[in-house]
Amino acid sequence: MDHDFIIIGGGIAGISLAARLAPAGRVLVLEAEEHLAHHASGRSAALYEPNYGPPAVVALSKASEAEFRATPGILSPRGLLLVAGPGEEETFATDAAAMELALISPDEARQRVPILRPDRITLAGFSPSAEDIDTDLLLQHFAREARAGGADIRVRSRVEAIHRDGTGWRVTWAGNEARAGVLVNAAGAWVDEVAALAGLPRLGFTPLRRSMARIPAPAGMDVAGWPMVFGPDEAWYMKPDAGALIVSPAEEDPVDGPHDAWADDMVLAEGLARYEECVTEPVTRLLSNWAGLRTFSPDRQPVIGFDTGAEGFFWLAGQGGYGFQTCPAASRLAASLILGEAPALSADLVAALAPARLGGAKISP
Repeated sequence: MDHDFIIIGGGIAGISLAARLAPAGRVLVLEAEEHLAHHASGRSAALYEPNYGPPAVVALSKASEAEFRATPGILSPRGLLLVAGPGEEETFATDAAAMELALISPDEARQRVPILRPDRITLAGFSPSAEDIDTDLLLQHFAREARAGGADIRVRSRVEAIHRDGTGWRVTWAGNEARAGVLVNAAGAWVDEVAALAGLPRLGFTPLRRSMARIPAPAGMDVAGWPMVFGPDEAWYMKPDAGALIVSPAEEDPVDGPHDAWADDMVLAEGLARYEECVTEPVTRLLSNWAGLRTFSPDRQPVIGFDTGAEGFFWLAGQGGYGFQTCPAASRLAASLILGEAPALSADLVAALAPARLGGAKISP
């Protein structure tokens, strides 16, 4: 074998796992694009809110906290504010309970975000636990660890063919070839495409577009201390970003297969209009806009585990936009399963994440 482990995908999932596996064997990471984290990982809203997401995501997020705290500079205070108006009481109550928000008065909400409209915002909930993630620092932290352990990380290396040759997996890209006993599918929106290349059934992942716009700080205000703000049922969100604001319609629109996503102008305009309904300052211009693909499994939980259809094929997929806030625990779990070690997480959580739930897979090699 040329390598012990080949990881397809250089986003935060693949790179964090490379850091875990490098001390245990020869690791090769193949990233198709010009640089790491080009797609979903590079377009994250960069928030750590441990109560945000479906149950397995929340469990992974909470299990990641200690490692975040142990790495200086990764987290910084932000806070999360949920706001709603007349007719949105039921949705607000559901969201506030799910994220364990403390109810505050509309006046308190406006003290935190002065542009909230007093005639529109009648309900508010706040969590101080939400924090910004320095995503570039975290990615580079794991990349340094991986390289220090001997991992070979290659960009501009789009996989062209995958074969099982009896002794392991043979992967071909751009005139190169490598073999390994374990092949990790951490290809983001392309995970089903990678499975198909390997001759395996697709598990039914769905990439969904989410658009963002960066706008100037309203009326020249200092927005650095503002929390991230959500509308009810995540109809929109706003977050301070380097002296400006990013605003998203928070859409989940299916796309025609995985690709380098871009914002839909009409969807972006509709989302900005929903945001403008709740604030006193109109959006006068955009500084930039972009989109990313949040890729979900059929039950919207991540998929971490070995496939039963082929020896040594491992899924690390379906992060659904929660990749950064879960990557410490998710990568440790993946490494434990690959190396045949006992996971630190509960058996129920391991089973909830395993591809077996989606049809024919196993938890260990």
